[in-house]
Amino acid sequence: MTGAVPDHDRGLAPWAALEATSRGRRYPEPPPGNRGEFQRDRDRIVHSNAFRRLVYKTQVFVNHEGDLFRTRLTHSLEVAQIGRTVARVLGLSEPLTEAICLAHDLGHTPFGHAGQDVLNACMREFGGFEHNLQSLRVVDELEERYASFPGLNLTFECREGILKHCSAANARQIGDLGRRFLERRQPSLEAQLANLADAIAYNNHDVDDGVRAGLISLADLADVPLFARQQDVVLRSYPEVRPKQLLHETIRRMINDVVSDLIDETRRRIEAAAPSSVEDVRALGEPLVAFSAGKADEHYALKRFLRRRVYEHERVLAMREKAVRILEELFAAFMDDVSRLPDEHRDTALRLEAEAGAAGRARAVADYIAGMTDRYAFLEHERVLGTRG
Repeated sequence: MTGAVPDHDRGLAPWAALEATSRGRRYPEPPPGNRGEFQRDRDRIVHSNAFRRLVYKTQVFVNHEGDLFRTRLTHSLEVAQIGRTVARVLGLSEPLTEAICLAHDLGHTPFGHAGQDVLNACMREFGGFEHNLQSLRVVDELEERYASFPGLNLTFECREGILKHCSAANARQIGDLGRRFLERRQPSLEAQLANLADAIAYNNHDVDDGVRAGLISLADLADVPLFARQQDVVLRSYPEVRPKQLLHETIRRMINDVVSDLIDETRRRIEAAAPSSVEDVRALGEPLVAFSAGKADEHYALKRFLRRRVYEHERVLAMREKAVRILEELFAAFMDDVSRLPDEHRDTALRLEAEAGAAGRARAVADYIAGMTDRYAFLEHERVLGTRG
């Protein structure tokens, strides 16, 4: 496109996702009056039912285990905070980055990754269940807010960022959005950034939750290089620091450390690749937003520590077993008798079953269960099966 630069693209790098060259929305709409298209995406996500439900969905610990643990909502806000900071420094679109960050977990099930694994197993005969693809399904189909179109009708660029992973089988069924997974192309830099902002947020903040829950201690973390180095800095600066302050001061320095590295390494890669547009970015064989090799090693060392000491802790695994049983029993009960579903979801299940047989019924059941919060899943289990989880 030629002519004046739209206000919402002013000051952005040429390799950013620009509104002037956006691939637009699935259903054409008049332009927004006092905001940009990507800001409109962000606003629609924030006002969606799926976004509000994230406040009662698990990050690591089930919602009722404590008031101060991360939920999917607080996690998404923390991801967006990191994403916007880096986007501003790199000349990328802040509102697009924020929109992707806020939407990336909209399709997550109750009970975190345990819930996703259960639904994928239940749906094995019917196409499986991928939470990234479910997030896209939420914004494309399941949200019912507008009279002119299904879903939220987000821009291609936002939808591209939401779909971080996708199997080849599913990619073949979703048109342009799935093509990059088959052709091994990249998404926009904003989408790449949202992906790593997610990893930074959950790695560092799960340290906080793990210590708060008593699953790990500051002494345990002394063997994790990323943590130990920053803790030493804090202790040298504040010899009398209290344990809670020490933890917080260390984590904020850890985040600053990996974010600074991410910015420096991404700048280096952009300079080397010299893209002149977002299409040049998409044509590359590997992402440009990345950690340096050394920092990536430290980041993944922390991730391995958390998996071993937090995610596989006996308390977390016990809750996982309970979650698995609850969701398996709910899925089986609804598949056996759709009249057990609330009226609206029952009607959807019958309609999809008429269109696609048992796979249609299963997809409607999976949509309903995936949309549940942790506490609602407990209540539904009690209502449908007459027993407390």
